[in-house]
Amino acid sequence: MVKTQRLCTVALAGIEIHRALARGVFIILFLLAVAVFVPASLRAQIPPQKAVWEPEIRAFENHDNIHQPPQNAVLFIGSSSFRKWTALAQDFPGIQVINRGFGGSEIDDSTAYSDRIIFPYHPRVIVLYAGDNDLAAGKSPDVVVAEYTNFVGVVHARLPQTRIVFVSIKPCTARWKFKNEVIETNRRIAAIHADNLAFVDVYSHMLGPDGKPRSDLLLSDGLHPNEQCYQLWAPLIRPYLR
Repeated sequence: MVKTQRLCTVALAGIEIHRALARGVFIILFLLAVAVFVPASLRAQIPPQKAVWEPEIRAFENHDNIHQPPQNAVLFIGSSSFRKWTALAQDFPGIQVINRGFGGSEIDDSTAYSDRIIFPYHPRVIVLYAGDNDLAAGKSPDVVVAEYTNFVGVVHARLPQTRIVFVSIKPCTARWKFKNEVIETNRRIAAIHADNLAFVDVYSHMLGPDGKPRSDLLLSDGLHPNEQCYQLWAPLIRPYLR
């Protein structure tokens, strides 16, 4: 009788252990499922107003999963003026570059997604082009400069040795009415002097003898740079990538 009770006790203990293990496996599988299927935007807690860029950011992440990007490279980030620079790697031979320009983004969009398209790469240099979309959206130079300094603060809090190169807001015929705001924003950002910060003036190089934007450097939309413009930009930027 005693032996039978002992066997029953052992059997029941085995059942409880089995159930506990099963529950543990279930919890692990559940957590893995959450990590895989919950949208990255929710995990990163991106503000709702920034979620418009989620498809493009996720496309970058999917690309990175297939083609491992280099570490300690030069990261080009910002708006479509960089996104359309399709010959970026050819224009900077001998330099490892990553292009993460997206849509009609503003400076604080790059800041918002920094956990996903900046910090994973540990770039040694970040080249930023943004600001004209900000001004076109009605933001003042004060706000744009504040967005830039916030971007610098966020990046240098985790990557203090990374150089940040700001490419000046370009002149363009489509947004020539914002000329004064562009000049003021460029002037104020250029005046910010600190370790690991640099400013590249492309604005003055894109003006014709009449002081207006050169149409031969822009696409037919009068807004985005063309290949000739990128050929102009490359040697102006290259000295800051060493």
